[in-house]
Amino acid sequence: MTTTRLVVWRHGNTDWNAAGRVQGQTDVPLNALGEQQAVDAAELLVRLRPGALFSSDLRRAADTAAALAALTGLSVRRDERLRERHFGAWQGLTMAEVAETRPEEHAAWKAGADVVGGGVETLDDLAKRVGDALQAAVDAVPAGGTVVVATHGGAARHGAGHLLGWPREQLRTLRALQNCHWTELSYDDVRGWQLAAYNVGPFADRPVPSSL
Repeated sequence: MTTTRLVVWRHGNTDWNAAGRVQGQTDVPLNALGEQQAVDAAELLVRLRPGALFSSDLRRAADTAAALAALTGLSVRRDERLRERHFGAWQGLTMAEVAETRPEEHAAWKAGADVVGGGVETLDDLAKRVGDALQAAVDAVPAGGTVVVATHGGAARHGAGHLLGWPREQLRTLRALQNCHWTELSYDDVRGWQLAAYNVGPFADRPVPSSL
């Protein structure tokens, strides 16, 4: 039985993460902390002997992937489907500002509703978009290897959930991925997709930041 490993890796820290701002698909770069996190995480991930490396086309994810590319010699294949959830009018705001200025939308988001309003992408659309990109990454390489995909917090959670066939209510029980942590999935023809590990990374003692 041939088993393929998929590592879904969240990007490093940014100034907007640090300030609690909703990033969504705004192209915010890594800060100095995020760059170091990417290097530290890559030193662990290289031990998994990845055979392919994919990334969101947003800089914070692509530059995170580049840290692993530097150790493996792999090229980074970018896919815009791996972008974070689009947060429409919320992008650039803190969650406190969203709650104050768009209270109904904020309440719907907090309750885990699929449709929030304000131009925010639905969770179903996010899950399918990212899940399709993850599946395409795995399908693009021979079975039995390790594929690493650098993406974003919400994208990682809902994309992996799409592959696993988990409902949104189940995904809400998972804590947000920390910066530069990852989810590991495995796939074989008998058992299909399975969750092997969640929120793995080198900074276990640090607080969990916003996944947006």
